[in-house]
Amino acid sequence: MSVIQKPTSRDAALEKAFGACVADLYAQAAHAEVSAALQRALELRSFLAVAEEQVARVRDRVHDATDADRDMGDLSADDLRMDAQWLEAALAGREGYAAALDELLRTMPPPSQPVASRAELHPKITTTAPSAPAASPAGAVRSSRP
Repeated sequence: MSVIQKPTSRDAALEKAFGACVADLYAQAAHAEVSAALQRALELRSFLAVAEEQVARVRDRVHDATDADRDMGDLSADDLRMDAQWLEAALAGREGYAAALDELLRTMPPPSQPVASRAELHPKITTTAPSAPAASPAGAVRSSRP
């Protein structure tokens, strides 16, 4: 299943911030020039979807291993220790992606404010020196333009 179709714990916040459902946001990003904030948000959301799936897989594996109907002879402390380590790593990843996405949404400009394009966010720096002004006749009024 594609990350676009996997639900995440932050989908409602994304939809509120950008005013469209997650599938529509991905469609916008695929077919149009979108803001850097939306691109970053969707990238973080994709990572979050994978991380939350990993957490769910390990959780489900632990639940299966410790199910009351299972034979206690099948229970392995080594397997549970390994699953605990995997769960810790998966939760750390999930928490990191969720925190980064929350911070991005918190610091975004309000939807009513125009969004700067990438070119406006990262203007090119020119290193050429300005040309010398042309000589003006004596007594002429000088322009105030640089």
